[in-house]
Amino acid sequence: MADPQVERVETPPTPPQVERVETPPTPPQVERVETPPTPPQVERVETPPTPPQVERVETPPTPPQVERVETPPTPPLVELVETLRGMAPDAPSGLLEAFADYELALGSDDLAAMDELFVDSPSTLRGDPGGLLVGHESIHDFRAVRRGAPPRTLAEVRVYPLAPDAAAVVAVTAPARGGRGLQTQVWQRGSDDAWRVLTAHVAPPPPTFDRAVWRVAGDPLAGALGCGPLDGETVAVKDLFAVAGYPIGAGVPAFLAEATPESADSAAVARLRMAGAAVAGIARTDQFAYSLAGDNPHYGTPVNPVVPGGLPGGSSSGSATAVSLGAASIGLATDTGGSVRVPASYQSLWGWRSTHGSVSSQGLLPLAPDFDTVGVLTRTPALLRRAASVLLADAAAGAVGGLAVASVLPALQTGVADAFEGWCVTRDADFGVVQLPDLSAAAEAFRVHQAFQAWQVHGAWVQAHPGALKGAAGQRFEAAAAITAADDAQARTTLLRLRAALDAALVDTVLVLPSAAGPAPKLWASPADVDAHRQATFRLTCIAGITGRPAVAVPALTLPDGPVGVCLVGPRGSDLALIELAALLAG
Repeated sequence: MADPQVERVETPPTPPQVERVETPPTPPQVERVETPPTPPQVERVETPPTPPQVERVETPPTPPQVERVETPPTPPLVELVETLRGMAPDAPSGLLEAFADYELALGSDDLAAMDELFVDSPSTLRGDPGGLLVGHESIHDFRAVRRGAPPRTLAEVRVYPLAPDAAAVVAVTAPARGGRGLQTQVWQRGSDDAWRVLTAHVAPPPPTFDRAVWRVAGDPLAGALGCGPLDGETVAVKDLFAVAGYPIGAGVPAFLAEATPESADSAAVARLRMAGAAVAGIARTDQFAYSLAGDNPHYGTPVNPVVPGGLPGGSSSGSATAVSLGAASIGLATDTGGSVRVPASYQSLWGWRSTHGSVSSQGLLPLAPDFDTVGVLTRTPALLRRAASVLLADAAAGAVGGLAVASVLPALQTGVADAFEGWCVTRDADFGVVQLPDLSAAAEAFRVHQAFQAWQVHGAWVQAHPGALKGAAGQRFEAAAAITAADDAQARTTLLRLRAALDAALVDTVLVLPSAAGPAPKLWASPADVDAHRQATFRLTCIAGITGRPAVAVPALTLPDGPVGVCLVGPRGSDLALIELAALLAG
């Protein structure tokens, strides 16, 4: 590790820094002062020079210009300091300004500024997953060859005083490429009253390859097959879609062991590749996609980068986490009862559930065909729309009507209803109110018919492989086995009645409601608590499933325990217009 540091010392990137130091931002002002009025200006003076013109000529550096020259902090620094004060209002005097200087210097690769912001001592420390650097000189050498840090913002900053002249600063960083990092520093105030870093530890976002996230991945796993609106994008494909040359595993090891490689891509994968996207890998899913939690007992639970210790959301857990971590830009997923909208809500992503039947399911392993849809997860609404446009292909582009909220929402976790109401109030839009049918009855009818169809699709295999399914998904299949044709007929009758009632209430209105009943449950939550959260969320997500309508999950609400999305449910066929409306509302 020492040899690379020596090489870094021999090639310090000082020329840019010397240029910065020797070129203060004064030349524009000097030019204004030394440049007398040009002939056109003389003509203006000679043709009845008005008093205001004479005043401007005689006082080149106006008071506002003088103020800008004499104020050291640049606008970005002022803005950042104000943001930091909102996060850590009780920080010691001068510390937030120094911390803001550090962030700006890091982003601009200002090595001289970074050197000044670290204590010049042989005992100064900087650590990260690559090792520990000891001494100011070693830290300088490392920075000289690293060439700055990727663009990022600060999601959270906390300051803890340790002594009158020492404080710990802990920051959650949000790189532009995705994921969340953690930075811990001990700052010390010197005899010159300046704050400097004595010790720093940097934890970048978790590695982007994780067995709990990926079944198989490549660089890429399968390249683009054409050029188009998705050039350069990468896709995390849920392990239900056929990818040529690879078997479908569906989150079940025994199923994967018997599966054979697919001869061709599924229709959805093929469309994305023809539009310029490459397949980054095949991402994990819950067992046969029969879950909203994302905790596959065979392979582990993918990390939730936004909520430490939180469930990732399922069943499209691997695709969502891959996008959230920045390991892929597009998550190709499915949504039967909320498997796009829930992980989007838990991980603060954009998610789209397509109008039922609008995107081909050819090459897709089903769960409940009457509800199964293709969906997409992204970090931005612009990419969500591009991917949706590619997948919809020749599907009709319908319009949307006005906005409405439900007169009564089902039970939500504490704080969600207030946060949702506050979000709606701050939108530049008018919201009507609609009365919805009994959503508890709707969720129950949905559950019965989904389970009946799941058993029709997978029941024979499950019976032939006792013990192959574990945990909550295994228990759901056990329950599904007991549902009779008469039970299903009754559920279908109820669903038809509810679909008609919902269509009559909504028509072309866009229904706005929370994407989930609350933030992501914790990994250590009891199975009973997780199931209760699932059932509460199901009363929200079943509306789109019963009506076959498209839905868009928007990262919108922030609660103490994590984010909660806002979901827009639009008329059938209005997918692209719905995404555009969601982006407009999000601002």
